[in-house]
Amino acid sequence: MNIPDFTDTDRKIVSRILLERYNRLVTIQSADVELQLTPPSEVLTTCPTLYWSELGAEFIVSKVADQRYRCQFFYSANEQFGTGRDVYDSLVDCVVTLLRVQADHQTTRATKITEVLGTRKTLRDDDYDGPLVI
Repeated sequence: MNIPDFTDTDRKIVSRILLERYNRLVTIQSADVELQLTPPSEVLTTCPTLYWSELGAEFIVSKVADQRYRCQFFYSANEQFGTGRDVYDSLVDCVVTLLRVQADHQTTRATKITEVLGTRKTLRDDDYDGPLVI
């Protein structure tokens, strides 16, 4: 299966959304990932992907067919999260939903960390430096 790469227009759309979210330019890298597109099959398909990293999280949006996208964010190999939806038919919906889910998760994560440390103050995005390692 030959999946078309992200276009310059696609990249500009994602850049604009990230600029609105973070109020600064975010570097987007092109990559390829191998995905299992049909779960019963063990065949992996190489898919074009956009990758960026912000505020301790890493993000990928993969093109799985023309106008079909998958996404996830992660903090480490053991902490990977999706949006609860397998495939999007709109790049805008895919990226916006991904950012919203991650922002909600970041707030929950920051609250849990502060509760463990004995304080009730919710951290801002720029206050979070990763998990406490003892």
